[in-house]
Amino acid sequence: MRIYVRIAYYIKPYSLAIASALVCTILASAVNLYLPKIIGDVIDEVLATKDVAALNLIAVTVIALIVLQGISMYGQTYLMAYSSQKIIIDIRRDLYQHLQKLSMLFFEKRPIGTIMSYITNDVAALQTALVNNVIDFVNHSVTLVGSVILLLYIDWKLSLLMFISFPLILYTINVSGHKMRIKSRTLQERAADITAFLQETISAVGVIKSFSRESYELERFDFENKRNFQAHMKIVQVMAVITPIINILSTIGITAIIWFGGHEVINGNLTSGALISFLVYVINLPAPVKRLSNVYADIQRALAAAQRIFEVLDIEPEVKDSGGAKELPPVDGYVAFNNVSFEYNPGKPVLANISFEARPGELMAIVGPSGAGKTTVVNLIPRFYNPEDGSICIDGININTVTLQSLRGQIGIVPQETILFGGTIYQNILYGNLEASQAEVIAAAKMANAHNFIMEMPEAYETSIGERGAQLSGGQRQRIAIARAVLKNPRILILDEATSALDTESELLVQQALDRLMTGRTSFVIAHRLSTVQRANLIIVMEKGRIVERGDHEALVKAGGLYSKLYRIQFSQ
Repeated sequence: MRIYVRIAYYIKPYSLAIASALVCTILASAVNLYLPKIIGDVIDEVLATKDVAALNLIAVTVIALIVLQGISMYGQTYLMAYSSQKIIIDIRRDLYQHLQKLSMLFFEKRPIGTIMSYITNDVAALQTALVNNVIDFVNHSVTLVGSVILLLYIDWKLSLLMFISFPLILYTINVSGHKMRIKSRTLQERAADITAFLQETISAVGVIKSFSRESYELERFDFENKRNFQAHMKIVQVMAVITPIINILSTIGITAIIWFGGHEVINGNLTSGALISFLVYVINLPAPVKRLSNVYADIQRALAAAQRIFEVLDIEPEVKDSGGAKELPPVDGYVAFNNVSFEYNPGKPVLANISFEARPGELMAIVGPSGAGKTTVVNLIPRFYNPEDGSICIDGININTVTLQSLRGQIGIVPQETILFGGTIYQNILYGNLEASQAEVIAAAKMANAHNFIMEMPEAYETSIGERGAQLSGGQRQRIAIARAVLKNPRILILDEATSALDTESELLVQQALDRLMTGRTSFVIAHRLSTVQRANLIIVMEKGRIVERGDHEALVKAGGLYSKLYRIQFSQ
């Protein structure tokens, strides 16, 4: 019932359109209900009395009813499609908006394909239920209830014979529906697994080809397909069993009615027209019953999808604005870590008692072996995660007390893996400040050493760069990312291995751009190449989540510790 109530919340704004569609559905169903009654009247009254005028009137009535039914069917189809599309748009938007609010941990613990499946496969399953199944449910419910009422009106004794098998049919539908819901959730999960697999392998197609692992990946894909097939066939098994059971039970009831009804006509207790009408209603009765069983199964599948959607919507963001959070005023860039500890998984600390200060305009470098916790440290500054203990302050203000938007609005990040969006170069740079002018975009590109190569592109700034900037080189992508950060004009700058994947020429151009970008800003640089951090005001050396050394380059080299060891290794190479 909780799921029904939550779906009803999205239905409410469009209740008028849905109600109108349901009225149209009822009218269309009522026409079908009335037609067998007309057949009985023709047999008992028109043909027996040879009344031509009555026959003409019935013919005109039938045509008028069919026209009314056609108009009603158009109304039900259009209005339900309109309402369901609107509802699905609202659900998909809320889901996407909620995903944007969730912390980085949510995305790190789930494959991207699984997350995509929530918005695609699960929402699509819910959409099908809202469009076709609601119409079918109302249509066949009206047909079923109306037929039963008319059957009782024609002959209650014959109707009792029909009701012998009816409870068994309802029981069969209920049991199969429960099984369908369980198996449908499994099917949705298998579909999500396939989406996750495709996302992973298609994005890594270069690695697959370089290792000649096409056959291996095909075997893995076949395995996922087989699991999806097995989950689907379990649903088919349920559907395959329920249909013949309903048909058998319905046929037993119809046979009993024909036998008893025939005796009633022979004995003069029932007219031939009434028996024909009764039989038409009874023969048509299994169709809505069977369709309602299918609708029930489809609704169970939709509820399984809705349950997955609402489970995501119910996840509370681990990082969010605290109660009474205030806007962070423009900062100078004084950053202080006070005994900060952090862990991704309970009981497995990644950082332990980290303390340091970075003064406004200074360059701070963070070095150390892989897995030391360097990236985690800088990811705590924009509150991608919350520390377990300790505090982080900017200009003396605890970052947990300010809004995320005002905090992150003053921090710029240039990561090692440059993420660009499909679209033009201009759009990607403008992403740093959507209100910037064209002149400001061009100035940012010049500052990032990107303007010259952009002007050599086929359409200059309006050149489309493909998905994730695939049509650009690594150095070009990095300079676009730097231009984007320049346009944002942050007071605090984070550079995470920004030049590690570049060739010498590209690194020189990118480093020049970074030097301009860091001027006058509090900058945090993570780098394995120690040549890039020698001029830092402060270098902290990390190992196993702790700060083991700190100082400037000259002092750390003379100290003979971990930094000196790393420097000697790189210098010898």
